[in-house]
Amino acid sequence: MKLPIIRKLYQAAPAEKLQATVDVLEAFCEMNVKDEELDVAGELITNLCGAIEVHELVKSGMRESDALNTFSKKVLGSIDR
Repeated sequence: MKLPIIRKLYQAAPAEKLQATVDVLEAFCEMNVKDEELDVAGELITNLCGAIEVHELVKSGMRESDALNTFSKKVLGSIDR
């Protein structure tokens, strides 16, 4: 998870386009690909899903910066468990 990348993805595309990209990457991961390719696709999917979640938080009324911080804290909190 890279917050600057999530911010750029959030700003660059609507949630629907980000979800379509996630769908394509998930289909790619189901093919016979190398572990290194899976790692890259997994990182991309993680960042895209983060941007989608930020879209949802902003849609619910949060400011962009607050939504990014909330998402970051949520992820870091789940890692600490």
